[in-house]
Amino acid sequence: MKMIQSFSVDHRLIVPGIFVSREDQVGEGTVTTYDIRLKKPNREPVIDVAAMHSLEHLIATFLRNDPDWKDDIIYWGPMGCLTGFYLILKGSRSSRDIYDLVLRAFRSVNDAQEVPGTAPENCGHYLMHNLGMAKWYAAEFAQYLEANAEKPEIFEYPRTERLVTDDGRRFFDS
Repeated sequence: MKMIQSFSVDHRLIVPGIFVSREDQVGEGTVTTYDIRLKKPNREPVIDVAAMHSLEHLIATFLRNDPDWKDDIIYWGPMGCLTGFYLILKGSRSSRDIYDLVLRAFRSVNDAQEVPGTAPENCGHYLMHNLGMAKWYAAEFAQYLEANAEKPEIFEYPRTERLVTDDGRRFFDS
């Protein structure tokens, strides 16, 4: 079986940031999946499950109500590894192009008085939420984005490039 694109990124080198994970042609348009990475994979503790669930509800609600972006939002949801989220948008934009949207979304969590959609009829695990911790993670990530906005590594996936000779031999680091 062919390895999927997100497994081909060197997770030992990923830092928190906003990355284009993939672009797909759907009908006559493009759909872009973004990796919104809050934690360094395999090097930092994962996001608390209840806080992750609350961030999912809070930020999905923000995104789907943003007047400039709501028509382009397809999906916002957690990664299985609990180190970040996937955002899927209509169209093709760079990671830097959605920086302000992502920053505003995470900043908006601070103003929340409650987590939307947490009644038993609205949520599959309505008791598993933690607004206080969601606010903490959101503030941490927003501060990180602001402090590192000029660094290319928060917008570009790390790639391990190998020198290949004319006859096809690959050189590897020792």
